[in-house]
Amino acid sequence: MGQTLAEKILSAKSDTQAHAGHIVVAQVDLVFVQDSTGPLTVRQFKETGLTVHNPAKTILFIDHSAPSPAKELSNDHMFLRKFAGETGVNLSEIGEGVCHQIVAETWANPGDIIVGADSHTVTGGALGAFASGMGSTDIAVAMALGKTWLRVPETIRVLVYGRCPRGVHSKDIILHIIGKVGADGATYKSLEFGGDVINGMPMPERLTMANMVVEAGAKVGLFPSDGVTQSYLREQGRGEKYIPLQPDPDAVYEETIKIDVSKLQPTVARPHTVDNIALASELKGVRIDQVFIGTCTNGRLEDIAIAAEIMKGRRRNKNTRLVVAPASKKIYLEALAKGYIADLVEAGAAIVPPGCAACLGVHMGVLGDGEACLSTANRNFKGRMGNPESFIYLASPATAAATAIRGEITDPREFL
Repeated sequence: MGQTLAEKILSAKSDTQAHAGHIVVAQVDLVFVQDSTGPLTVRQFKETGLTVHNPAKTILFIDHSAPSPAKELSNDHMFLRKFAGETGVNLSEIGEGVCHQIVAETWANPGDIIVGADSHTVTGGALGAFASGMGSTDIAVAMALGKTWLRVPETIRVLVYGRCPRGVHSKDIILHIIGKVGADGATYKSLEFGGDVINGMPMPERLTMANMVVEAGAKVGLFPSDGVTQSYLREQGRGEKYIPLQPDPDAVYEETIKIDVSKLQPTVARPHTVDNIALASELKGVRIDQVFIGTCTNGRLEDIAIAAEIMKGRRRNKNTRLVVAPASKKIYLEALAKGYIADLVEAGAAIVPPGCAACLGVHMGVLGDGEACLSTANRNFKGRMGNPESFIYLASPATAAATAIRGEITDPREFL
């Protein structure tokens, strides 16, 4: 019987013939935490009395509250720094960027198993890695033993075909998919992407889609490892890590979903769930107080370029704030060199350090009572950006830039 991508990877890492529903104990290639989950994970790890299995493949990221906005968080950062010094694990400091982007840039490889104490660890699936978030106790065990147990997930095949209309990006595609599947429609499933659109999709857009599969409840979101993957790995200086990885032609899927992108339009997720979608054109007139461009979902160079292209020579609406956070230091430097940051600053944007910034609702963009934000992030739950009395809409960088100019939700095709 043929295997899906998830079954192939888990078979190779557990030295078994893994199929959906099996329980496997698999070798882990990378373990990481960030500064909101890391302190608890480290404390639980210390309770085991064990040593770190592979310090070279264990990372502590300080990115969610970076720089620290409060003394309690500063103390957590001190705790993580001390643990890194004691054990020799990798430490990613403030200003380096968001954990998921740095994992993609530096660490993730096809066929890897990556576990992180953060639900958006799934971003690594764009490179053909079985990447999944876990709770702090499971991550502590993986840190100590270099392996973890997993139930092999059933797989939903998502075939994306057609030709993307102008103004439609991968963020619109994944929001459409989540709206179709539902916020819990893929719980503990693998979403496996294929089709001619996926085959030609650049890595940055694949990363956006993989990042958001957990918003449909998925355990992992997997893209094939192909020529796009190989080119990306070469660009990051680790081309030797490439291996081709495709599902078998006779793989068994729980369900197959087909998406014709030629019928899609710029899409927005309305408060307070990600599957509450509508077309941007249908929300014209909805007042927006703040636009936030960045995060592990849409803070890449290509995202910043799209926003800068639309905003160049224009100004943000005087009543709408615009906050931009590059996803990593590398992206920030490239955006500076290409002039994108200057274009955005001249348009009225506030540029904040690489990191999660306003997404978590701790600092650098917390909303006031009754305010509405259109964000390129991945979640719009009540209170997500620090205030349960505010409203969060999710959209692509193109829609975000158009909205910043008009001060209300705007279809980006009006500026293209």
